[in-house]
Amino acid sequence: MAGYLIKDTTREERAQIVADSLGNIDATCDGCMAGLADMYQDYIDGKKEIREITMEFNARYVKGDNDREERNSCMR
Repeated sequence: MAGYLIKDTTREERAQIVADSLGNIDATCDGCMAGLADMYQDYIDGKKEIREITMEFNARYVKGDNDREERNSCMR
């Protein structure tokens, strides 16, 4: 595989990249991985690069936009 950019990968390769990176995406261990896999669906679909998705995710915490009611997290 040439790289991780959308232009350098097929949809199937992007799905495999996400699966390999996250490990157990079936969420059979504790229920947290399913949300992470969903977060990267735009990358798999070729809509956004991994970098864009990660930056958007991190920006919520920098801005303080992480109210408990709206936050998807393993912590309860």
